[in-house]
Amino acid sequence: MSTQDVSVTDTYTGDLSESPNPQRRTLDTATIVKMSVGPMDNNVYVVTCSNTGKQLIIDAANDGDRVLALVDLLPGEPAMIFTTHQHPDHWQALEQVAGKLGIPTTTGRLDADPLPVTPARLIDDGDTIDVGDLTFDAIHLVGHTPGSIALALRDGDTVHLFTGDCLFPGGVGKTWQPGDFDTLLADVTSKLFDRYPDSTVVYPGHGTDTTLGAERPALTEWRERGW
Repeated sequence: MSTQDVSVTDTYTGDLSESPNPQRRTLDTATIVKMSVGPMDNNVYVVTCSNTGKQLIIDAANDGDRVLALVDLLPGEPAMIFTTHQHPDHWQALEQVAGKLGIPTTTGRLDADPLPVTPARLIDDGDTIDVGDLTFDAIHLVGHTPGSIALALRDGDTVHLFTGDCLFPGGVGKTWQPGDFDTLLADVTSKLFDRYPDSTVVYPGHGTDTTLGAERPALTEWRERGW
């Protein structure tokens, strides 16, 4: 696939449901490009350091040719691929993209085994990932999977939070085993809502963006309904 098959718009809404074109958001210290791929509309994010051009790819989820075309189109240099968690819809293109770009991969320690590429680094709660001049704080959230990791990037006064499948507009991610929902909601509450301000932007693994402020009033409702 050629770069002509991917066109990036600088009109950023965080909603890719009406158009296949990736969207670019320009911050003070970085740009964030969001692309939807595959039959489950997974979000792929390419975060580029404005000072150095180094890039972090978050979830090489599917449509490897499109992901590679996007990276080829964007200014900058891919430095690392981060996988938010172990579910296959988030790493279908990981082997292809990592192999083609020749860059290291990383993921949460407890979710590493099912991935098709052995991570160069395993991430624990409280670790940081440095890409160029950008620092991403790693937040371990348990319940959707044992080892899901969210990443927080601070840009000036605003935090940008990449949550994988742990937090969406309208609720936390799906859980399967008894007790997992309570664990996930507790982690999301204490490690995200209690730590970061309402202005924090949430970039989920599927669907549209949201903010912690938009979701915070519903925490009690989520707890009462149990999902």
